[in-house]
Amino acid sequence: MKVLMINGSPRANGNTSLALKEMEQVFLKNGIEAEIMQVGSEAVRGCIACNTCYKKGQCVFDDEVNLAAPKFEQADGLVVASPVYYASANATLIAFLDRLFYSTGFDKRMKVGASVVVARRGGLSATFDELNKYFTISGMPVASSQYWNSVHGREKGEAAQDGEGMQTMRVLAENMSFLMKSIALGREQFGLPEQEEHIFTHFIR
Repeated sequence: MKVLMINGSPRANGNTSLALKEMEQVFLKNGIEAEIMQVGSEAVRGCIACNTCYKKGQCVFDDEVNLAAPKFEQADGLVVASPVYYASANATLIAFLDRLFYSTGFDKRMKVGASVVVARRGGLSATFDELNKYFTISGMPVASSQYWNSVHGREKGEAAQDGEGMQTMRVLAENMSFLMKSIALGREQFGLPEQEEHIFTHFIR
């Protein structure tokens, strides 16, 4: 089994990275392959609504989004982590996720999603909710922990001092591992839920 972990921080080895590495150790212990992909420091632009992805099968901008797409398709789970800026995720990460989810046509149902947020003090729950919306619009079950998936720390390395936050990361990874394995067993025995043809209701006609 595989988990793709997206680091949305511009600091490759900062507090967000510490949170992801705490999870990574649990995934490895559970026999799950984990890959951390650094995107927060990259020059990722937003979607321009050109819909070229419908024709080409990939985003018109050939950057980290197209690099991540096949990894996401092969993964059983996706972890998205971000520092908090003005009670929101890093703008680079949001641009990345908008394009990643919109440009990929593969079935994302029953891939397990988890968001992780890191801040000095506030804005965590708003950012946590923002990131979870990518999962809930895609039929992806959301993994939970013993608390909201948040870690506190300002200066590099301070997150390691947040004992509860680090424990929350470990519990999250354990729960996510169990959920992915359970879904894999269910898929073998029962298959995926029956899918209706999508109904689009436009309010202005």
